Formats: sequence, C-alpha cells, structure tokens
Amino acid sequence: MITFFIALFILIAGYFIYGKFVEGIFGPTDEPTPALSHGDGIDYVPMSTPKVFLIQLLNIAGLGPIFGALAGAQWGPTVFLWIVFGTILAGAVHDFMCGMISIRHNGASISEITGIYLGDTMKNVMRVFSVVLLVLVGTVFATGPAKLLSMLNTGLSAKVWLIIILVYYFLATLLPIDKVIGKLYPIFGLCLIIMCIGVGGGILIKGYHIPEMTLANLHPKNTPIWPFMFITVACGAISGFHATQSPMMARCIKTEKDGRKVFYGAMVAEGIIALIWAAAGVAFYGSTGGLSNALAESTQNGVVYEICKTLLGPVGSVLAMIGVIACPITSGDTAFRSARLTIADWFNIGQKDGKKRLLLTAPLLIVGALLSQIDFNIIWRYFSWSNQTLAMIALWAASAYLLKNKKNYYITMIPATFMSAVTSTYILIAPEGFKLPISIAYPAGILFAVCCLAAFLNSTKKLKAELK
Repeated sequence: MITFFIALFILIAGYFIYGKFVEGIFGPTDEPTPALSHGDGIDYVPMSTPKVFLIQLLNIAGLGPIFGALAGAQWGPTVFLWIVFGTILAGAVHDFMCGMISIRHNGASISEITGIYLGDTMKNVMRVFSVVLLVLVGTVFATGPAKLLSMLNTGLSAKVWLIIILVYYFLATLLPIDKVIGKLYPIFGLCLIIMCIGVGGGILIKGYHIPEMTLANLHPKNTPIWPFMFITVACGAISGFHATQSPMMARCIKTEKDGRKVFYGAMVAEGIIALIWAAAGVAFYGSTGGLSNALAESTQNGVVYEICKTLLGPVGSVLAMIGVIACPITSGDTAFRSARLTIADWFNIGQKDGKKRLLLTAPLLIVGALLSQIDFNIIWRYFSWSNQTLAMIALWAASAYLLKNKKNYYITMIPATFMSAVTSTYILIAPEGFKLPISIAYPAGILFAVCCLAAFLNSTKKLKAELK
C-alpha cells in the first residue's frame, strides 16, 4: 500500500516539477496559436482549456491505460516503476513536445514534423506508418465494441452495430471538431476519471492488499521484464498513438501557456489511471497468477467489468460498460480523423471545403469496413510494437527540434535512446518478431540504440560546426 501512495505522489509531483522544467526548456510564448490564426471552423476551432484537456485525455487514453496496465501488472509491482518514471520522463515529454511543436508549425501532423527535422525519408515512412496504424486502430476499435454491444440483448447483430459505429465514425471524422467530438468527449472523459477514482477508492476502502515494491519478476510464465513489460504497458507510460492525437488539439488550444496542462497533464492523468488499474488488478485477484488466470479466462473486458461491478455495484456495471464500449469507440473515431488530417497534410488538401473532407473521409471508412471482416488476431500483435516505435521516432524528431533551436535536447534524447533499445530488442526476441535468443537480441537491441544515439550526436557536432 505504501508503494502505491509513493508512486501516486511522484506522478503528481512530476507534473509540477519536471513538467515545469520541460515547459521552461520549450519556452511557451504569447503568440497566437493556430486555433486563432488559422481558424476554419472545422479542425482549427478554439476551445476552452478544460474541454481541450478532457478531449486530449480521452483521445490518448481510451482503454489503453486500463488494458495495458492490467497486462503489465502480471510482472508485479515493478510495473509501478515503469508507469511512474515512463510517464514523467518519456510519455508526458513525448506528448508535450508533439503538441507544442505542432503548434509552432500551424498544427502540422506528426509525419510532417518528422520530415522537417529528420528528413524526407523519415517523413514518408511516418506518413505511411501513421495512416496504416490509425486505420488499424480505428477498425479494431469498431469491431470490438460492436461484438460487445451485440451481447447486451439489444436485438441487433454485431454486423448491424458495426455499421452503426462506422456511420458515427464517418460523422465524427467529417463534421467540425466541436460538433461531435467537442460535445461528447468531455462527458466520456469525466466518466473515465470517475471510474478510475471509484476503482481506486473501492480497492482502498474494501481493504484489498496492494503488494509492496519488489524487483522480482512475478510473471506466472516467467516472461522477461525486458523488453516485454515496457511494450505491454504501452499507453500507460508512453505511446506513439499520442503523437498522432496531440496535433489535433494543437489546432484547438487557445494559448501555448496552457500546453503543459493539456499535453503533459493529460499524460500524467493517464499514468495515474494506469497506476490505479495495475494496483487494482493484482489486489483484486490476490496475486499476479490470479490476475493472469482471470485475463486468460475472461479477457481484459471481463476483468474490467468484474472489478467495476464488485467494487461499485450497479453504478460500476454502467461505468464498466461505458469504459469497454464507449472508450474504444472514442479512440477509433479520432484515429480516423487523424488519418484524414495526416493525408490532408501529406497532399496539401485544404479541409474547409466539405467536398474535400468527404473525398478523404469516405475512402478511409470504406477501407475500415473492409478490414473489419479480416481476423486481426495475428496483425494486432504488432500494434504494441509499432505503437512504441512511432513514439521512438517522434522523440528523435523532438530532439532534433530542440537541437536546432539551441535548447536542452537531453530531455528527449535520453528517452528516445531508451525506446530505441526497447523497440529493437522486442522485435528481435518476440514470438511475432524474429524469435532470436536473449543472448543475441539483448546486445543487438542495445547496439541499435547506441547507433541511433551516435548518429544523433554526430548531427549535433555538424550543426555546431555550421553555427561557428
């Protein structure tokens, strides 16, 4: 229990201390943001800071900090360390930099930002990478809720619910951001926060035992902590998906000086949600083995529902259903919207004209509908890895931005190097990757990270020489 409260305290303190430090390095100004200077009533729409914060939280969170944290908790309390320090030093910095750099470039998507600072080759890689990832996320976050809704005795099949969800996606992707997303997201964002507070309070009030810190690997299958836990937790500590979402709110925030509240703050809030669910998973089922068995038998959906129903009664059941149905849907619609914006930036297609938005929206949803008929069990295994790889690339782009603007680039360079080691080691060792033995994968992953760092440091020398 003491470990949990210390971790919670560090997360909150991290927002005020390290978040302020990162903000100071970036240097927010009073210059008009894209929402004010490029307002179009469609994507560039100024909104209040509380509303932008709640939309950003739901955009980046969904079920990520719940499902990822529950899966990560199978390794035991060591997951607390990654959630806390991963959030403060990597995830929140990543989200803040992606959002703030986007503001400085008129709301540009992460692929265009990457191109500016890492070159055309990386720009094209990120363009394709981002669109594929976003469509994949949007599609899976439509099929999952559709299946759940069909199980609620609604009288409608999963296919009918899928059509309904895709129609909603179409409207949320096509219409002005303040018409659908701006009205629904703050409500569901509050529901996500309330559910988290309720679960945390229920665990404490009902006397469940949250284990204290140990560095021992408590995974029932003895799966190595490195690199698997760092990939599994995903959104609960750092996520490349956020790099595609922060630019969306960069087009709606009214002042750069609220960037820490919106971008850094939303990620810290997500870290707190992940911390609570990781603690709740082990405490509720009594051990990592009990949690692992529950995940195998009921999946994450069933575990979330059982925990909420037991701790919060009928209200918990409703919140759980909102969580496992509404949250992924809200992540899915912004995924398709981000895909539209990425393609629009790619081909320089203005989005104020409804016909041009329709030109991009319709094909994206048609592709999503077609992909929804495919079994994603194999393809989806690559999501967590590709998600963290995107975060790694975004951090290197942020490092290049800070370097070229003569600012302290260590705040992004260090986590970028770390994530380079995580992602490369994982794909080398994972069952869906190259299946190499630890003796090869570990040193190869470290070598890749060192090479990335060396290449970046070499670029710093070149830039400094040019400036002399």
